[in-house]
Amino acid sequence: MKLQFENIQSPADSSFTLLHYTEVQNGGLLWHHHPEYELVYIPQGNGRRHIGQHISRFEQGELVLIGPNLPHLTFSYGQEGAFEEIVVQMRADFLGEGFWQRPEMAAVRELLARSHQGLSFGGATRTKVGAMLRQLLEEPPFRRLLTLLQLLQELAHSPDYTVLDADHDGQALHGKEQQRLSRVYQYLEQHYRRPSLDVREVADVAYLSVPAFCRYFKKMTRHTLTDFLQECRVNHACRLLLDEVPVTEVCYASGFNNVSHFNKTFRKHTGHSPSEYRRQHAA
Repeated sequence: MKLQFENIQSPADSSFTLLHYTEVQNGGLLWHHHPEYELVYIPQGNGRRHIGQHISRFEQGELVLIGPNLPHLTFSYGQEGAFEEIVVQMRADFLGEGFWQRPEMAAVRELLARSHQGLSFGGATRTKVGAMLRQLLEEPPFRRLLTLLQLLQELAHSPDYTVLDADHDGQALHGKEQQRLSRVYQYLEQHYRRPSLDVREVADVAYLSVPAFCRYFKKMTRHTLTDFLQECRVNHACRLLLDEVPVTEVCYASGFNNVSHFNKTFRKHTGHSPSEYRRQHAA
């Protein structure tokens, strides 16, 4: 199963992403990674837990915190029948650079560091934090942010957790390294639809030479910059195709400079041509 990059964009009225699924989402990413921390709550049911090198099954529901760039399998994979999932996704700097370094955030800062190996929380914590996650769904933006901080503090002080991928090096980034990678991701998120995007300008954002940046980026993301940009562009193209945008317009709006290259790259990443992808989803 190919590891894919998920390009996550927060809504305009929030600094983090909150998702609520009441049925299995077909056709999405399976084995994937992203720079955001991800908190996943599944109220009940059984399924497959595959995070990093860890593979097991969860029973009677799940609450898991996954650190940045830790590969994981979507929790709806293989699910049939009734299914519910609440997901929070947040960048390390979603409250500003240095926020987690404040003394009041010490426990949460440690929690986030541990999450680079994947954390699964037990029943009592799952019940309490699960109720707080449901609360998020009903709250206005300001209250939602306060509740998120409260539930992170609750997780930080919970002894009822299991480290899932203890052998994962986690790329546990701190301080300047975390800020560097965040700057690179933000720049790519803003500019990946430009066909003329050059590795030199991205290396400048990271304050590295081109050769040093290429080594650094491959180590951090498991992708070359070219592959990473292609993933971003194809993911964007998929969204436009589902909005019934003409294929030629999708090509140029996604950062490709000719239709032939777009078709070839799209098939490489999805196994389908753009037109086939649209027909399959419609079916």
